[in-house]
Amino acid sequence: MSTSAVEPRTPEPLLKSVPEPLPRPEIAAPPAPDRPARLTSLDAYRGFIMLAMVSGGFGFAKVAQSFPDSRLWQFLGCEFEHVPWTGCAFWDLIQPSFMFMVGVALPYSFASRKAKGHGPWRNAGHVLWRSLALVALGVFLSSNGSRYTQTNFTFVNVLTQIGLGYAFVYLLLGRGWKVQLGAVAAILVGYWLFFALWPTPGPDFDYAAVGVKHPGEVMDGFFAHWNKNSNAAAAFDAWFLNLFPRPKPFAFNEGGYATLNFVPSMATMIFGLMAGEFLRGPRSAKEKLLWLAGAGLLCLGIGLALNYTLCPSVKRIWTPSWAVFSTGWTLLILAAFFGVIDVAGWKAWTLPLVVVGMNSIAMYCMSQLMKGWVRTTCKTHLGQGIFDGTYGPIVESVVILLTLWLVCVWMYRRKVFVRI
Repeated sequence: MSTSAVEPRTPEPLLKSVPEPLPRPEIAAPPAPDRPARLTSLDAYRGFIMLAMVSGGFGFAKVAQSFPDSRLWQFLGCEFEHVPWTGCAFWDLIQPSFMFMVGVALPYSFASRKAKGHGPWRNAGHVLWRSLALVALGVFLSSNGSRYTQTNFTFVNVLTQIGLGYAFVYLLLGRGWKVQLGAVAAILVGYWLFFALWPTPGPDFDYAAVGVKHPGEVMDGFFAHWNKNSNAAAAFDAWFLNLFPRPKPFAFNEGGYATLNFVPSMATMIFGLMAGEFLRGPRSAKEKLLWLAGAGLLCLGIGLALNYTLCPSVKRIWTPSWAVFSTGWTLLILAAFFGVIDVAGWKAWTLPLVVVGMNSIAMYCMSQLMKGWVRTTCKTHLGQGIFDGTYGPIVESVVILLTLWLVCVWMYRRKVFVRI
């Protein structure tokens, strides 16, 4: 009996092969917000104003003294020197321009920080740090020179004024023009009342004892509330500045400047903030140009009206009329740069200004710390009489300005930017 052969069965593996997992779909990370482009016209405007400040007025005021009968030199001398008290010259627009440009730059600066992923708390910390650093740097630079034997606690230069108001202006970022304009009105009306309600000195008051040297520094009637060193802000400084250690008690500021100027100058920065947010808006470049020019003319008109009715226009104590009037000029200057650079597209010529505008802190510090060294060094190597003669002040100003400008060019080419 035959048996059929049974084919052996292949044993099954103890562990079955595990199928390869399906590829997981890749989830793309959300794109980072685009970093906003710099506003070239703002950098050029900042560089222009910084170069004007560092020039020291090109010595025009000194040269004009040698030409009392020349209308041209007298005009240049007046425009490149502060007015004694009321009124306005080009030289008086330098600090308002800086305050205004701080506001314009705020929306661009914090849009850039947002693109880098910085959150609200980190931004708030940066604002506080920047405010304190600007005040400290301003005090440090004001204490520079051999005549100071200790820290000179004064808060009237542009850095300290920006630092004192910067955090408050930041709080209005993105709040809308109605809230921002309401804040401007509250600041200026409140500051006007502060002066208007402060008692004026009696008829026997010795104005010469508080540094009054020009007749225009003392006004009659209601405008006497804004006389030099006999006003509400001067009284505040007579108390506040004596809280700090000083070689002798503080009595008055020679130029009539006041610490509390930062309060109305916040209005100037808020106007700049409004302009900056408008420029980042969706309107066409030509529409933006027309709005800037129109707003500038409107502010000039309102400022002039306030000057003849409610209070005089005095830069040294930043009266409300001055805050509005000077803003008109800053808007028009920005409009001019914006029209030429961003509307017409003529940018190539701006490089000499931009190299300074992008390093304004460095240029400001150099102008405060290095002018004397540059002057002395030039005399040592080029002759002690290099800056003598009728036009010597102009030569000196140009040499110092060119030297510091070349440092900015060197920093720009190596992408070295000093920021706070």
